[in-house]
Amino acid sequence: MREKYEQQMKKGVLDMLVLKLLEPEPKYGYQIIQEMKEKSADIFSLKDGTLYPVLYRLEDDGLVKSEWSAAQGKQVSRKYYQITDAGKDAMFNIRAVWNRVSDGVEKIMEEK
Repeated sequence: MREKYEQQMKKGVLDMLVLKLLEPEPKYGYQIIQEMKEKSADIFSLKDGTLYPVLYRLEDDGLVKSEWSAAQGKQVSRKYYQITDAGKDAMFNIRAVWNRVSDGVEKIMEEK
C-alpha cells in the first residue's frame, strides 16, 4: 500500500523536478534519470517509461525543446532536452503551488 501512495506523490512533482534538472544545461534522458536518482538519494529512481512521457508532454507544452546531437566516433547521437523561458516560468509557478500544498499538508498533519 505504501508503494502506491509514494508513486502517486512522486508523479505529482516530476514535471517540476525535470525542469529543475534541465535549468543549468541541456541533458539527455539517461543523464536526467541518473542525476535525479543521485540528487534524491535514490528516492526518485525512474525508468525510461516514466521519464520519456514527462519529457514529451513538457515538449508539447513548450516548456522544453529537444535537439539531436551529432554522432562522434563511437558515441551515438543523443536527444538533448533544454528548458525554455516558458519552462523556467512554469517551474517557478509549479514550485509555488508545491510549497502551498506542502504547507497545507503539514498544517493538517501537525494538528492535534
